[in-house]
Amino acid sequence: MRRLLYVHVFLCCLNVAHPYCPSQCTCVFHGRAEGTGTRSVLCNDPDMSDIPVNVPVDTVKLRVEKTMVRRIPTEAFYYLVELRYLWITYNSITSVDTGSFYNLKVLHELRLDGNMISTFPWESLKEMPSLRTLDLHNNRITNVPTEAIPYLLQITYLDLSSNKLATLPSDLMDIWPPFNGAPISTNSSQKVVLGLQDNPWFCDCKISKLIEISKMTDTPVILMDLFLTCSAPENLSGVLFQRAELENCVKPSVMTSASKITTHLGSNVLLRCDATGFPTPTLYWAKSDGSPVNNTIQESPGEGIRWSIMSLHGILYKDAGNYSCKAKSVAGSAEATISISVAGSISTTIPPLRTSIETGPTIQGTTFIPPTDNSQVVMSTVLPVTSTTLSAVPKKPKTTPSTSLQKGSPKQGKIQQGGNGRKLAADEKSKKSDASKSVEGLKIVEETSDTAVLLWTADGLPNDAPLTVVYLPYAEDDMKRTVETTAGSGKVFLEGLSPGMRYSVCLVAKGSAAGKDPCIDFYTLDNVEDGGQNQLFVIISGIACALVLPLIALLLYKILALYCKGRNTTSEEEELEKESYVKFETISMKQRTLNSRPTELWARRQTHESERMLLCSRSSIDSQMTYKSDTSRSEYLC
Repeated sequence: MRRLLYVHVFLCCLNVAHPYCPSQCTCVFHGRAEGTGTRSVLCNDPDMSDIPVNVPVDTVKLRVEKTMVRRIPTEAFYYLVELRYLWITYNSITSVDTGSFYNLKVLHELRLDGNMISTFPWESLKEMPSLRTLDLHNNRITNVPTEAIPYLLQITYLDLSSNKLATLPSDLMDIWPPFNGAPISTNSSQKVVLGLQDNPWFCDCKISKLIEISKMTDTPVILMDLFLTCSAPENLSGVLFQRAELENCVKPSVMTSASKITTHLGSNVLLRCDATGFPTPTLYWAKSDGSPVNNTIQESPGEGIRWSIMSLHGILYKDAGNYSCKAKSVAGSAEATISISVAGSISTTIPPLRTSIETGPTIQGTTFIPPTDNSQVVMSTVLPVTSTTLSAVPKKPKTTPSTSLQKGSPKQGKIQQGGNGRKLAADEKSKKSDASKSVEGLKIVEETSDTAVLLWTADGLPNDAPLTVVYLPYAEDDMKRTVETTAGSGKVFLEGLSPGMRYSVCLVAKGSAAGKDPCIDFYTLDNVEDGGQNQLFVIISGIACALVLPLIALLLYKILALYCKGRNTTSEEEELEKESYVKFETISMKQRTLNSRPTELWARRQTHESERMLLCSRSSIDSQMTYKSDTSRSEYLC
């Protein structure tokens, strides 16, 4: 409360003093008389070091230029509620607080060019909902974060030239045409002016959209300078955006498995979406209202490829609509749509009624069928759109007129009383027991990968007695099929089967007791194509073996030949060594003394094995003692 009082007193003082200008500023009033024009204030004193606080409250345009101001404090312009133009240019500002522009609801133009700002508080733009022009030219800004994008949606003039920007968020271009999906209009009010020149741009996929805009001839986004150049990488240094060709940069493309799908109520649906592009795009699923879909999986089997699957379980009518698959990367985005429609009806089972029902009354589209002995009442609800009926449990066929539903007047169809009624009931019970015992001997013959033949014997039934063959994959009640036939046929052809699966087949006779129908299980054969592939594989393997085995035998023969040759060579060398000898010659008997060493008196014959032979030192010593004459030669074997 005290703070509000202080603010009120402060505002009152300012209202009294508003005709007076700050001492370091110049106030100019534009208009015929006081109160009917607009006021602009210019503060350009070189000695000014702070933002003036006593600016008249009716100021529409404030200019602080060429001063020593280094910082814009919080709520520096809180009381200037009519301010439309704020120019703080060519000062020494390095810091801007997040709340510096608080309460500037009608500000249209903000210029901060010619300062030393390295980090701009982009979230402060939300305090200026009417802002359309933002000039940050000639500063030291190095980054525009992705978080700044929501605050730039309303900006139509953005000047970031002569800064230190090397890249921009790839999503930034998506807020303007032609990347935002809005129709391109020639209306001047839709134009967006961007100043991006004189920055050290690193030309890669992140700014591929900006490079694409520079190559467009007619676009709602206008560049102040069309001659933007790349500074990096080295192979694109100094190259104009209009001539730059980015390597390994491909826009995403999306392909879906189908564009329209009609499914049954309560079924499960899998939707697949494939995308290609470089860098590898990311896939997103969304409903027609834009809400995301969570039950999805995605995987990238290789560089530049990604697929995603969305699953819908137990489809309801509310799940119908359009589902979009969007692929997105720094190189761009693409989208594909799948339309799903739901058709069908619901069938459920309710407990048997305790009271007798003469007819099947219809209540709000629901028909009650009176039960027979040991049967259940089936409630079938018919929905507005009907193409297929999905039953939670199979309906029991009608039996006799005494227990069937009569579709006439409620007064019709009374259950007969007295002796005739009891007689009919007894006959019906007898027929049921006979039917359940007369159908037997079920067996499957001539089964293939997709067909089978069912045989049976029905001695106790007439040849024209109706029979229903029910077959379905094991434990898959929602995939059952039926075939109508007669007892006398003795066989039925089952088709539409899947290869390598287990099936259950039951033979239902009209009027048989519940749970007494004969059933058997069987398996279909594997696909013939798989067998053909296996046979082809065996043939190819046999041919390969026939070609490779001779080569292996030849290789083994060569190895054995080399081995035997090596052994023979070794034996010959050993024999040669036994026959080899070393000759020692005396240089002169007169020059020899008894104290001389043998190595000084004898010359050695240079042979390949001579060095090893000289190890026989005994022969060398004996050679000094046994000689015949000065000219004789002694020979010694080692």
